[in-house]
Amino acid sequence: MAVSRNVTVIPAIKRVGNNKNSESKPKIRVAAYCRVSTDSEEQASSYEIQIEHYTKYIKKNKEWELAGIFADDGITGTNTKKREEFNRMIEECMAGKIDMIITKSISRFARNTLDCLKYIRQLKDKNIAVFFEKENINTMDSKGEVLLTIMASLAQQESQSLSQNVKLGIQYRYQQGEVQVNHKRFLGYTKDENKQLVIDPEGAEVVKRIYREYLEGASLLQIARGLEADGILTAAGKAKWRPETLKKILQNEKYIGDALLQKTYTTDFLNKTRVKNNGIVPQYYVEGNHEAIIPKDIFLRVQEELVRRRVVKTSANGKKRSYSCNHCFAQIVICGECGEMFRRIHWNNRGCKSIVWRCISRLEPTGQECHARIVNEMVLENVVVQAINTLLGDKSTYQAQLQQNIANVIRSAQQKTADGIDEKLQELQKELLKKANNKEAYDKIADEIFKLREQREKCTVDTTARDAQIARINDLQDYIKQQRTDLAEFDETLVKRWLKQIIVWEDHFTVELKSGLKIDIEG
Repeated sequence: MAVSRNVTVIPAIKRVGNNKNSESKPKIRVAAYCRVSTDSEEQASSYEIQIEHYTKYIKKNKEWELAGIFADDGITGTNTKKREEFNRMIEECMAGKIDMIITKSISRFARNTLDCLKYIRQLKDKNIAVFFEKENINTMDSKGEVLLTIMASLAQQESQSLSQNVKLGIQYRYQQGEVQVNHKRFLGYTKDENKQLVIDPEGAEVVKRIYREYLEGASLLQIARGLEADGILTAAGKAKWRPETLKKILQNEKYIGDALLQKTYTTDFLNKTRVKNNGIVPQYYVEGNHEAIIPKDIFLRVQEELVRRRVVKTSANGKKRSYSCNHCFAQIVICGECGEMFRRIHWNNRGCKSIVWRCISRLEPTGQECHARIVNEMVLENVVVQAINTLLGDKSTYQAQLQQNIANVIRSAQQKTADGIDEKLQELQKELLKKANNKEAYDKIADEIFKLREQREKCTVDTTARDAQIARINDLQDYIKQQRTDLAEFDETLVKRWLKQIIVWEDHFTVELKSGLKIDIEG
């Protein structure tokens, strides 16, 4: 027996969106979204025109009601996080205050495909349409999303292309040696009316102080505490100095008038992620770009000291020990028997307090049997005084030896100078740029440039080390000439200035100076 079924259709009632009860025929609340990519005058004019256009366009349609004009001025379209007006518009859509959005094109709405589709689907779930004028796409149409996906991908590709063009523009400026520096947080420099770096005298004195104190043996933390105690502010105007900040100042080539360009680069044009450039993209080194605060020889000595402090000292048994600058004798008092360092100890022998130095092999298990003696700190100080006075007492002998040391340093130095390398580098740079602009392969030239740069760097380091050694010898010679009397008391600065190490033997000490002189002191 057949069953008669009666089906009643109950129409849906849309609470949000543009298809409300047709009987009441309320006006569709339409909002417009406008955006320009830059804050230039030309683009700003376009921005104003868009606002005016959509205001008239929406008001002209009798079935529409203006729900607002949302406009972001000078904001990138690759990411929606910083587009305040865009985000406010989405919030109002979710709150049921907007039924439809009109915008010029997909690229105005978003150049990120994922962002574009995400928001379109989010709005579609609320029955809110987005109409793109240029592409003539309504997201509520059945074919809308397919077309939108294709067009959004093209918009993203366009953004990537624009980003690449910007990169090429920056790259060209790098090639021309154009240096761009944020001087607002750059200690020691400011910019003149021509936007060129000029020295800020007050900040420059702080920079010189940092370099000077570091070479005198102070740690980064000690320098920081000293600056804070004197009420000196950082480049950012903060009272707190961080050791990492000081290290960056000590490593910044701009303080010698040069500039290394493209230290970082953007890996993702959508998220604007920047990472340190470890040779992935080219770098450009501009010499003599602006007036220097720090002489080049001082800068190179600081780089040498940074490496020295970073590289741990390896003892005779292979034990690695980190650098310490708490005392002038730290890491320079060496055991003649086992090769280990001596450590400073506060000694309390039956109520008698003193400061002594002991071989580490006698303080901790090093795998070496050592019978090195304990040395009182006052004895070490006296040894240094005796060594200096020995120099002063036999000036002619030691002066002759120092002269011989200078000759040895010059003779052992590489004869090859950096001049010839620089000329070759300039020729290769021109050839490289020519091939790069013509989109030709330049791998071989790049490899040759890298090799020459390594040679040049080694040559510079060797020359600097040679010059530093000669300077130390000349410095000691000047001191010997000028000092008319024997040294009366221990001077810590002389240790930091001239002493390389003190070797402790059973019956004597060997004081080795940075100038290459060795003096044996009985005791």
